[in-house]
Amino acid sequence: MDMIKKTRNVVYVWEFPVRLYHWINALSITVLIATGLLIGHPIGIHLAPEASMTYWFGWVRFLHFAFAFLFFFNFIFRMYWGLVGNEYSRWFNYIPIRKKQWAQIWAVIKSDVLLLKYDEESKPIGHNALASFTYFLTFLAFLLQCLTGFGMYAAMSQSWLPKMFAWFPHLLGGDMMTRQIHHITMWFFILFAMVHIYLVFYHDYIERKGTVSSMIGGWKFVDKDDK
Repeated sequence: MDMIKKTRNVVYVWEFPVRLYHWINALSITVLIATGLLIGHPIGIHLAPEASMTYWFGWVRFLHFAFAFLFFFNFIFRMYWGLVGNEYSRWFNYIPIRKKQWAQIWAVIKSDVLLLKYDEESKPIGHNALASFTYFLTFLAFLLQCLTGFGMYAAMSQSWLPKMFAWFPHLLGGDMMTRQIHHITMWFFILFAMVHIYLVFYHDYIERKGTVSSMIGGWKFVDKDDK
């Protein structure tokens, strides 16, 4: 019987702009969730003898709005990079319009959800089809969060950017519904982050391709059978 010796090749998958987007996005979402929870449910903190001498809640609001702008422009940049980036970051990977993509989605569901045998075909170098489609849905959630967030902010801001979204609360029937959708979408991000972190480490362990380290250095490992 021939012995099979496995060697490891490295492939540059995640370009620096994609990695930069990823970590800016992670930081922005973390700050937006933390500050958003405080804005929705303020707590009493006494940092000075007189209320007029402290401005902690003002800083909370400032951070929320500042990172909202960062989140928005980072999102716009990712839309652009989906058109000009390498094959792993292009938009055609994220929308399942090919039969092969749906077959891969089912293979990943069998592995990750039903815990059946892991199919080698469901282990592409970049994102698998299910992960890619999930990220596409998160992009839609990003868009919804920008529309609702800037739509509410437009009423108190003099900046041109929020004013562009002033029409959206009227479309939803008012600020109350807009705020509800904004809040619910925040919980979608929280749940997504929990599942995302779990699956990243899960696939890093079973695939041995450097899934975690690839979002720092950009390189992933590919097995090459050498008989």
